[in-house]
Amino acid sequence: MGNFSTAQRAGAAALLALVVACGSSDDNAAPATNDGGSTTHPGDGSAPPDSGTNTGRDATTTTPDGNTGNPDSGGACGDAGSGIFSAPNAWMRDVSCDLVAPESQTITDALVAAGGWGTGATSFQIDFSLVVLHADATTPMVPFVQAPSYPTPDCDTPTTIPLVPSGAIEGQTNYTCDVANNDCHLLVDYPPTHTLYEIYQATSQGAGIVGGCAVLWDVTKTYPDNLRGDQCTSADAAGFPMSAMLPDADEVASGSVNHAIRFALPNPSIRSSVYVHPASHAGGPSGGANLPPYGVRMRLKSSFDLTKLPSDGARTLAKALQKYGMFLSDGGNVPLMVQADLFTQNKWASLNVDSHSLYGIAPSDFEVVALGTTVALTYNCVRNP
Repeated sequence: MGNFSTAQRAGAAALLALVVACGSSDDNAAPATNDGGSTTHPGDGSAPPDSGTNTGRDATTTTPDGNTGNPDSGGACGDAGSGIFSAPNAWMRDVSCDLVAPESQTITDALVAAGGWGTGATSFQIDFSLVVLHADATTPMVPFVQAPSYPTPDCDTPTTIPLVPSGAIEGQTNYTCDVANNDCHLLVDYPPTHTLYEIYQATSQGAGIVGGCAVLWDVTKTYPDNLRGDQCTSADAAGFPMSAMLPDADEVASGSVNHAIRFALPNPSIRSSVYVHPASHAGGPSGGANLPPYGVRMRLKSSFDLTKLPSDGARTLAKALQKYGMFLSDGGNVPLMVQADLFTQNKWASLNVDSHSLYGIAPSDFEVVALGTTVALTYNCVRNP
């Protein structure tokens, strides 16, 4: 479950008490496959403007300060991405031509020295436990109760939420949370009001849902550099909208993922006491000053040999990492996160994508782009209007 504040630990305990009191345990629930104990207390922000452009598809651009741009991995540099959000936001921005941050080598070297990914030096493993549900106007609205001790104004307090019949939360096949072993995120896209509902540690309670931090995102909005507000948490430790950065099997089957992907590192491998925009919060990072901070955007180098990967599906994910990169969003052991295929037409197995499909990709195969000024972590949320 990661490193929580005292109040947030109390909230988790209260939620567990509610679950027990309601008798909501389910012996038939699927085993939890969480991201290794993620810390889920985010806030928001959007990426800095492009720091440079490439003058050619086949060569890097070198500026007077020695920074280099990355050749595009497909499409014109600066292509707008797509996904759940209809408005442009940081995670939808093509960074294939952005300049490499001056600190890039220092950061990737420090990550290598810290042991690499949480699953090993080059074991770039994939987590398939998160589920994004898609509701419509016929989806019933059910009561929602937020567990005590979850902070406001960080969290929103909806009284009802759309609940897709026969849906599921993270790591389960239904809405019953194995709260002792799973973050149990409930992620629901609700087009009738252009709202994305994201709830941490959700579980069934009677006809409704009880959960921790609930956050509502407007998918028609371009959020500012600090998203919902500096120091503000969400259902994600860095304050991002999680669903916007989770590819699904249907996207990969189409041959193109047009947005950044979220990733996690163990808290001792994340820079302590700070974050960078577009993150607006951090969980419990405890690493040294040269390690990557929450909110860092890392891009797979254009020189990485995609033919080493075992399938077209794996190459599609890698191309997205070259073009849109990945944002450090959470604390956990399994680095890269995609959606479960419980409700998609295509299945990961049919795409020859499994948890080991990106093995062999090391931190040294990435570079840091658009690293902004660090923000000291205070946890004192100031929401944007």
